Amino acid sequence: MSKQKYRMLFSPNRRRKPGPKGPSVELVRAVVEMKQRNPSWGCPRIAQQMALAFHIPIDKDVVRRILARHYRPGQDSDGPSWLTFLGHMKDSLWSMDLFRCASATLRAHWVLVVMDQFTRRIIGFGVHAGKVDGVALCRMFNRAIRGQRGMPKYVSSGNDPLYRFHQWQANLQILEVTEMKSIPYVPLSHQFVERLIGTIRREYLDHTLFWTTADLEPHCRNVYQTPMAA
Repeated sequence: MSKQKYRMLFSPNRRRKPGPKGPSVELVRAVVEMKQRNPSWGCPRIAQQMALAFHIPIDKDVVRRILARHYRPGQDSDGPSWLTFLGHMKDSLWSMDLFRCASATLRAHWVLVVMDQFTRRIIGFGVHAGKVDGVALCRMFNRAIRGQRGMPKYVSSGNDPLYRFHQWQANLQILEVTEMKSIPYVPLSHQFVERLIGTIRREYLDHTLFWTTADLEPHCRNVYQTPMAA
């Protein structure tokens, strides 16, 4: 029922109108090759060079969608990898991310997951029903970290606009924690918390029904009792 609800709301197949089917294969290959030869170029620069070199007018947002789907950055051997950097952040870096689930009445609930990046230890969960704003995000985070004796130096979050609320920024300043952003379009920069969210969905939420926030919180607490693979 939940999948059908969001399929009806956001499916692109509804009332499909005739029109362009997207960039051609040749254009996709040219954009990806230009990015591979010039890794430091951004989407506006690539769009500009495509117009100058091939006389093809292309929007920077189209370039961004092409790179998000077809471009995979190569391994840079000049410096330490992202996982090597994380290895030096023992007990100093927490990762956090949000995901949405639906109750038995198809009401949207949001869950904030906080985990230690180095040990994969689950710090806690914060649950909120309905729309999430800056105040709600702070409450979810404070609820997730309650009972912790110490705070890390850094918190790694995604690029969601929720993390730009001034209430969230003020909360981090009070806790004396520096926020780090994950790398856009690179899942490896947030792979452990993303895998945790997938495990929670597959092993718990896909097999149980909940009605309210009070019903959802016990399911999240059950994750503490299940060993998580590193």
